[in-house]
Amino acid sequence: MEKKEIEALVREVLRTVEQKAEFPAPGGSAAERRENPAALAGTGSFPGILAEGSGGMVQTTMPLSLAVELIQRVEARAAEWGMRVVAAVSDASGRPVAGHAMDGAYMGSFDLALNKAYTAIAFQMPTARLGTLSLPGEGLYGIQQTNQGRIVILGGGELLLWGGVIIGALGVSGGTAKQDTELAAYGRSICEEVVKCL
Repeated sequence: MEKKEIEALVREVLRTVEQKAEFPAPGGSAAERRENPAALAGTGSFPGILAEGSGGMVQTTMPLSLAVELIQRVEARAAEWGMRVVAAVSDASGRPVAGHAMDGAYMGSFDLALNKAYTAIAFQMPTARLGTLSLPGEGLYGIQQTNQGRIVILGGGELLLWGGVIIGALGVSGGTAKQDTELAAYGRSICEEVVKCL
């Protein structure tokens, strides 16, 4: 098959799927959701956003607009607490979506924030909890030596949920473990509110 034939076939499949509503979600048809991703906000259902990719439509669990808005709110709280942090958001597969370094944040915090988000997704738990489970004598002792060194057992990594479904993770680094843990928990606690505001 030629490329044009494949593209036509994919478009036809997408039209058929839309017509049969195989992706039922509040907020209108798939085309309307692509035009207005915020239509999903407040519906209690966040199956993902369809976005135009170079090879076709791509479904994402963590739209860039949500990641950036969440990071900005975390940064505002960090500033209130006198902190300079790096905040990173990944999607449900652990792929980074956005990362911001506040002015004056530690350079080393960038990788830590990304890896805290990755760790929370990889083990489906806050990094502070994983840290407790990986203490000497505990069942996960040494886990931080796995995954090419990407596992972080310091607090500051949290899962992001929508209606009980994991849509991504937040990693925060720049303060003490306690401060990072509290700031990431704040980000987790406002995630659904942020979705509704988009």
